[in-house]
Amino acid sequence: MHVPEELAQSQAKYNGEAGRAFVDGLPERAEEFLGRWGLRITGPSMHGMASLVLPVERVADGARAALKMQLLDDETEGEPLGLRVWDGDGVVRLLDHDAATGTMLLERLDEDRPLSTVTDTREALGILAGLLARLVAVPAPEGLRTLGDIAAGMLAEVPAAAARLGADDAALLRDCAAAVREVAGEPGDRLLHWDLHFGNVLAGEREPWLAIDPKPLAGDPGFELLPALMDRFDPDGFLWGFDLLAEVVGDRRRAVAWTLGRVLQNGLWDVEDGEPVLAREQVAAARILLARRA
Repeated sequence: MHVPEELAQSQAKYNGEAGRAFVDGLPERAEEFLGRWGLRITGPSMHGMASLVLPVERVADGARAALKMQLLDDETEGEPLGLRVWDGDGVVRLLDHDAATGTMLLERLDEDRPLSTVTDTREALGILAGLLARLVAVPAPEGLRTLGDIAAGMLAEVPAAAARLGADDAALLRDCAAAVREVAGEPGDRLLHWDLHFGNVLAGEREPWLAIDPKPLAGDPGFELLPALMDRFDPDGFLWGFDLLAEVVGDRRRAVAWTLGRVLQNGLWDVEDGEPVLAREQVAAARILLARRA
């Protein structure tokens, strides 16, 4: 088993000592769950910013699966619960789970065919919109983080963050916050994926396309739109894509406000990471939506 250096660097950067301990313990953890669930590795390791995924098959019957190991934290602890509630409807199916470590055995999808391989952006967005409609149709279970709490935390951070930016970016951050304040009293109760974009949709056998890697959250479906809209960002086509996804979630006014909330969230993260300016494509997207809101 190979632990990619990129994963080690990411864990050290974002999670410090806990991240380094997680990476150091991956070989032992893999050995434990390969034995516990009767698995063998069938290919090279795969990874994102936060997890290591091993392609595996069950020794008993050769059934293919994926063993996902990640640091258990606020972002990852709700993933098994969300996957269990969705039960494979538009999303990868959870086959087994260890609550103590967050380790999961998942349905095997085709990692070589993410939705990003569909070159026609409108076709890809149409596929993602169909998945989004199914995912947000499900009420959130008890025990997940809530968009209401996240929104309150974001709004509290705005004054200090704006003070660290230039005048134009600070004004944009405050405009996004103003939009969020208008809807924060009704944060919603749907089960959200929170990171639904082309790279987090893979081809499957059970269905043509399935979502992966959710960070489940209870909230308004309008908070789901921005990640997919920033894939292949095109100012001229942005409103077409926004309208397509907003049609799925229903209330276009709230979708505008909560999409500006995602820009706000990303901007706050940029400031926290020491960036001197906000990401320019996100600024452009926000200005388009603010103009529509006006």
